[in-house]
Amino acid sequence: MTDEGNIIINIGRQFGSGGKSIAVEIGRELGIQVFDREIISKAAEESGFSKELFEKNDEKRSLFRFSSFFGAERFGGAHAASVGDDQLFKIQSEVIRDIALKQSAIFVGRCSNYILRDMSCLDVFIKAPMEDRVGRVSKREGIPEEEAQEMIEKQDRTRQTFYNFFSFGNWGQASDYDLCIDSSLLGIEGTARFIIEFGRKSKLIR
Repeated sequence: MTDEGNIIINIGRQFGSGGKSIAVEIGRELGIQVFDREIISKAAEESGFSKELFEKNDEKRSLFRFSSFFGAERFGGAHAASVGDDQLFKIQSEVIRDIALKQSAIFVGRCSNYILRDMSCLDVFIKAPMEDRVGRVSKREGIPEEEAQEMIEKQDRTRQTFYNFFSFGNWGQASDYDLCIDSSLLGIEGTARFIIEFGRKSKLIR
């Protein structure tokens, strides 16, 4: 279990829903560090593998050796060329658990709600209508809306495949989270405040 004073928030999100921005706003309000791509750097540092290896496989799943996920030693001493998604997920999971045991944290994606399922956490999934997500991604990436929608659909499929495989759950399904919320209703700051209020009322944020 986490220290009684720690606050742990896990945020799953549809691509383009503003999930990372909401996480950052929650972190700012509560004075808690947000971990997203930072997890990649920490995992690479602790495992001895290159950061690029983790970035290439970030929230993605490809063909791998299923048996090594259950039978490999902690870091296996394997060379990068022979490391499968299962081993990378294992390393990243250990980094997430180590952070959660030591400090309050907000984790964005990466199956953190599943990895920390035995700890006291607030698990949130953020979604938004496709129209809103297309507008946000189109503006952010500087691309046409049609291209933005294709990017959204691809990223959502990738995240869903990754989450469903490693968590044995269902990405975005309410039963896997404490709260599912549409960010288009309250906006970034409003959604962040609502999540904080929900967390305090449910005593998952102390």
